[in-house]
Amino acid sequence: MNSDELLKLDNQICFAFYACSREITKLYRPILAELGLTYTQYITLLALWEQDNVSVKELGAKLLLDSGTLTPLLKKLESMGLLTRARDKSDERHLIVRLTEKGQELRKQAECVPGRLYEGTDIEPEELISLRKQVQSLMNKINEAT
Repeated sequence: MNSDELLKLDNQICFAFYACSREITKLYRPILAELGLTYTQYITLLALWEQDNVSVKELGAKLLLDSGTLTPLLKKLESMGLLTRARDKSDERHLIVRLTEKGQELRKQAECVPGRLYEGTDIEPEELISLRKQVQSLMNKINEAT
């Protein structure tokens, strides 16, 4: 590929991921609005539904979010009554995040989200599984290199 081709926007993998991510997030928006959640709030709850009672640091690492993004997000979810934040009794430097009963119950309502996400598209579940594996492999290779 010559240098003119290399610098075309459509030939940039970063732009393809960026644009696709924005479009997928748009698919989530109306579904999550029914639950009263934003996409970032949703993925935070997904992480907590997998493993509750974690430190803010652990949660940030799982979500790939820095504390400047995570702290206001957690404060908002706390104000919505979905989680609590409290100092770890064994080490007061750590802030522990726990789902409330309301936060745990929201999981039942959210079970429909993955199934509804691609309704109306002709994307096959197998395509998504394969693509996710490829993207995760790429991310692992990038992380190993950096």
